[in-house]
Amino acid sequence: MKAVEISQPGAPEVLKPVERPIPEAGPGEVLIKVTAAGVNRPDVFQRKGGYPPPPGASDLPGLEVAGEIVSGDAQAGGFRVGDKVCALVAGGGYAEYCVAPVEQCLPIPAGLSDIEAAGLPETYFTVWSNVFDRGQLAEGETLLVHGGASGIGTTAVQLAKAMGNKVIFTAGSDDRVRAVEDLGADLGINYREKDFVEEVKKATDGRGADVILDMVAGDYVARNIKCLADDGRIVIIALLGGVKGEINASDVMRRRLTITGSTLRPRPVAFKGEIAKKLREHAWPLLESGKIRPIIHATFPLEEAWKAHAMMEAGDNIGKIILVP
Repeated sequence: MKAVEISQPGAPEVLKPVERPIPEAGPGEVLIKVTAAGVNRPDVFQRKGGYPPPPGASDLPGLEVAGEIVSGDAQAGGFRVGDKVCALVAGGGYAEYCVAPVEQCLPIPAGLSDIEAAGLPETYFTVWSNVFDRGQLAEGETLLVHGGASGIGTTAVQLAKAMGNKVIFTAGSDDRVRAVEDLGADLGINYREKDFVEEVKKATDGRGADVILDMVAGDYVARNIKCLADDGRIVIIALLGGVKGEINASDVMRRRLTITGSTLRPRPVAFKGEIAKKLREHAWPLLESGKIRPIIHATFPLEEAWKAHAMMEAGDNIGKIILVP
């Protein structure tokens, strides 16, 4: 099969097309003929040498795919050979064939193309796990999303609005702010021109956000605390601003704040399988009804994965970038 591997840590150009043997599905797994694969920030970090795959995972990048089950233990997940699915994987998505745990597979929602479906798993699993499970966002609360124009951001904005929440987000340009506001967000903040702390406080009559989904960390942590409501929760899912930040521990204690975070890739299959069940129950009906939708910014042929990475690093995309074998 054709695949794209990381020839050595480095710039996007280290992504090289290669020929690899077709992998074999083991117990509880299925082999998927890939028709589309999503590109995500962890792929970029892995390419640079900073995010190695967990033990037992493929060394190929790629954390989400869509396609057709061609062999394996499909019945264990309620599927059959020939079914069209999208799947969350721990690696191996940049290829014509990919093995996935059947518990991490979901049917492609009715009305969505394979390209759209390939942009679902990594973002939807991540958002559900962190915003609704870990962050415990409840109906009527306010969510602040940093990086609102990213794949994660556009997913979080739409899901939270569909669940009955007020949503505020940050983005790096007026065009990106307008694009995400068009998805239903209540307020977009261009962080290059405005202080998001002041804007969030103003938009919530001084109360602050109940949950903050933070992909930045670093000095954002202290600023997040300043615009967090009492009993609020900060959930850190990426470290674009660095691994270290200062906090006012007195604020945390006095206002009963929670600072937490997670990474999804190394979690066990059973954990991810539980998220898949919740998505099928709560998010998939919204997708099939058209109330929410994956936002696809661009597609590239698989062998041009390096161009997809260059686009992601430039930071101009609104929504997902997809590879097509």
